[in-house]
Amino acid sequence: MGRLANKRCVVTGGASGLGLGIATRFIEEGASVLITDINEAAGADEAKRIGAAFALQDVSNEKRWGEVMALAESKLGGVDVLVNNAGLGIVGDKDTLETVSMADWRRLFSINVDGVFMGCRAALGPMRRAGGGSIINMSSVASLVVTPFIIGYGAGKAAVEHLSRSVALHCAQHGDKIRCNSIHPGQIKTPMHDSLVEGTAKNAGISEADSRAGYLKMIPIGEFGTPLDIANAALYLASDESRHVTGTRMVVDGGMQLIG
Repeated sequence: MGRLANKRCVVTGGASGLGLGIATRFIEEGASVLITDINEAAGADEAKRIGAAFALQDVSNEKRWGEVMALAESKLGGVDVLVNNAGLGIVGDKDTLETVSMADWRRLFSINVDGVFMGCRAALGPMRRAGGGSIINMSSVASLVVTPFIIGYGAGKAAVEHLSRSVALHCAQHGDKIRCNSIHPGQIKTPMHDSLVEGTAKNAGISEADSRAGYLKMIPIGEFGTPLDIANAALYLASDESRHVTGTRMVVDGGMQLIG
């Protein structure tokens, strides 16, 4: 216990799923946490439940990023860790080369890529004032394999990996003790994944059980991941245990990339 003692952490998309799991794990290890989310009611409730602070945030809004960082410095006393977790996926068959609308494509990138970029940039000042820090960007196994069935999502997550490496080198070259790494979850049991299973079943005219079984076959290790699996990966990257780790990717996918 105490692996994140005295760490001040911001986690976006923290009202549910992976973000909530990460925030909870960080608090268990002694961190002070500010979670942000576009869902104000759920975010405020969950923050109160786990002992975090909460701020309403649309990560695609540039102005709000400055406000959130200022709030974190005020409430937490500084920023040592930023987890760019907030993300968007399109359920069903509306994210293929021929079906995705330009409006949806731009919305995917505004959240999944622009939001991460703005978060990285906004964190630099607070982390420099704190003497260093760790930026953790949530990518996906979809960045490592071809994804014609979710083309916008996969392309955006691939951009996040490249961005993370560039941010890491930028910070190192400028003498900042700021690290940046990406996490690449596979199929993790979250409400978002449940929606994916349901949407696939509906589009294919099959049962949800058969849809879930189909997804399960894609995981060599034979089981879906949990938010705790991702939270533990983020915990390592947030802690001083990973002080010499930057510009790398951590894949938590049960082996999916091996057969991708």
